[in-house]
Amino acid sequence: MHQGFLSQELMELFNAYFIDHGLELVDLILQPQGERLIITVLAHRLPGGITLAECAQLCRKLRDLLDEKQLVCGDYVLEVSSPGLDRPLKVQKDFLRNLNREAVFFLNDLVEGRCQWQGVIVKADAAAVFIQAPQGVLEIPLIKINKAQLVI
Repeated sequence: MHQGFLSQELMELFNAYFIDHGLELVDLILQPQGERLIITVLAHRLPGGITLAECAQLCRKLRDLLDEKQLVCGDYVLEVSSPGLDRPLKVQKDFLRNLNREAVFFLNDLVEGRCQWQGVIVKADAAAVFIQAPQGVLEIPLIKINKAQLVI
């Protein structure tokens, strides 16, 4: 199965489970490692976060779902963890949750002649995040963000 398609299928499967159990699927990362696939799931529970025991239980439940649906062919390793303080910021709700906090952005295309920016998140909509940078308020299209995270 193509990795992009598999990622989408797993996101849909896991997201449905997460919503039913009051969890947030922060990220899903697929990394081929030889003949084995490493599946990393970053999970969060509002408010407060997710415990190590909850991560272990969630890992068992997600493994059962994977085995039941038979989406992954071959050997795989499933890892479930909390995103921690340096959790990735990817979608509008991530940026809205972190308004007035400083973040660093690594871009896949230039914005105002640069591919890295740092500033305070002042606004976010479905298409862009707006940050207060030294030059003023800067609009960064979400599609251009390769990686973004809070400055700790």
